[in-house]
Amino acid sequence: MFRSITLAKRGLTAVSQSSFQTKQTRIPQAFTMSSFSNTDTGSKTADPYTQKNKDEVSLKEKVEDLFTFIDKTKFCLFTTHAGDSDLLASRAMALAAKEGNGFDLLFHTNTESGKTDDLKEDSTVNIGFINPSGEWASISGHASIETNRDVVRKHYSPALKAWIGDLGDGKHDGGPEDPRIAVIRVKAKTAQYAVSRRTAVGGFVELAKGIATGEAPSVNKLRHLDEAEISQWKSQ
Repeated sequence: MFRSITLAKRGLTAVSQSSFQTKQTRIPQAFTMSSFSNTDTGSKTADPYTQKNKDEVSLKEKVEDLFTFIDKTKFCLFTTHAGDSDLLASRAMALAAKEGNGFDLLFHTNTESGKTDDLKEDSTVNIGFINPSGEWASISGHASIETNRDVVRKHYSPALKAWIGDLGDGKHDGGPEDPRIAVIRVKAKTAQYAVSRRTAVGGFVELAKGIATGEAPSVNKLRHLDEAEISQWKSQ
C-alpha cells in the first residue's frame, strides 16, 4: 500500500568559498512523495529492531559518542550527486579535521577531480562511516570547496604529495602551495548512527536468543541528531 505525503524540497542558495564557487541547485518546490508499505501489522510495530535499539540520551552523549566513532573510524564513503546525471557517486575519503564544534567535517581534495565538478552542481552530500563490527554513522550536509592557502596550509599533510603528485613544473608539486590542493568543508545538517551496546560475545548471544524466540535483539544504540540539535551544539 502507498500513503501519499506532501513534502517541500529544501531551498538552496549559492555559496562562495575563496576563488571556487559551489552552487546548490535544488529549487524550492512542493512535491508529492509516496512512502512504501507492503502490509498492515495493526497495533504491533512493523520494525521491532529499530524500536528495540533506539536509544534516547542527552545531546552531549549523542554528540560525543558520534565524534568518538568517526574520529576512530576516520575513513568514509563520501557521496555526491553526479554532475552529469541523476545518479549518485561515492568515493573513499579520509577525515582530515573537524571544526565548527565538530560538525564542520574537513577533507583534502584535488580541485581537478570529478567530485569537485559534482559539488559545483550540487553541494548536497552524505558521508558514511562503518567499521568491521558493523557500527556505522551517516551524516548529511552541504559542502563547499575552500582554496584559501591559509586554510590549506593549516590542514596540509605531506602524505598528500603521494596522491597529488609532483608534475615537475615548480608549481604543481603536491606541496601546500599547489593550487590543486583544496579543502572540502562539509557542514553537517543531520546525523544518525549505531554503536554497539554489547561485546562481540554478548551480541552473538543476544542474536542467537532472537533467532530462537523471534524477539528483536538489543545489540546497538541507534541515535539520531536533527538540524535543531546540531545547530544547538554548534552555537555553544
